[in-house]
Amino acid sequence: MSASNGSVASATWQQVELARHPDRPYALDYIHAIFPNFFELHGDRVFGDDHAIIGGPAAFDQRTVMVIAQQKGRTTAERAMRNFGMANPEGYRKALRLIRQAERFGFPILAFVDTSGAFPGAGAEERGIAWAIAENLVALAQARVPIVTLVIGEGGSGGALGIGVGDRLLMMEHSIYSVAMPEACASILWRDIAKKVEAAEALKLTAADLKRLGLADEIVPEPPGGAQTDYGLAADAAAAALRRQLDQLDEIETDRLVDERYARYRKIGV
Repeated sequence: MSASNGSVASATWQQVELARHPDRPYALDYIHAIFPNFFELHGDRVFGDDHAIIGGPAAFDQRTVMVIAQQKGRTTAERAMRNFGMANPEGYRKALRLIRQAERFGFPILAFVDTSGAFPGAGAEERGIAWAIAENLVALAQARVPIVTLVIGEGGSGGALGIGVGDRLLMMEHSIYSVAMPEACASILWRDIAKKVEAAEALKLTAADLKRLGLADEIVPEPPGGAQTDYGLAADAAAAALRRQLDQLDEIETDRLVDERYARYRKIGV
């Protein structure tokens, strides 16, 4: 690897580490700062309540929105309880229940993405995690309400897409979003996790990369040093971006909104 490529890869890996910073604000930090009356709903009405995905209605300015988010844990006990932000099928089915409620009552959906991926365990496979994620992709693609997605940390693979399909994609300045996390990519391509830095560069996963490629609509600025240095400033910037995008989407007629959402995803990679 040349020196120039090495410096770029190093800068990219720094972004990966910032996105994963243990003190970085998680979904509930943003939710409590932006939506003081958030009301969390629980359970998928099929199997149980997955704590890696949270959601419920909340007031945002003069409207009611449906918030759906992936939540990591900060303490050891909470990380175990939240499964490190990696949801099982019941988490995605809970999200599906909230998506359908939002559509029924006409609530815009605000999704906060922060996961390295869906949980890959045998139990998750047995309970149909691929099907659960696929159902969410269809439901989000067809939902007749505005949907704004904000990546606040990691956006990994189908686990992120399970709540991440929408009309607008926003990314916090030091967040990442990719088809696979660098370690998984390195393991698949080179069978060597040590090549994670090279994988990160190849994946083009930073907010700047996705904005340049036309996938991200807006990069939300973070405080100097990263969102972990000032939760309040990070939340204020996120709220302003969400408000700005929702105001724009409110002007779009519903049929056109759904058609444009479909076209948005059809053109990716063309």
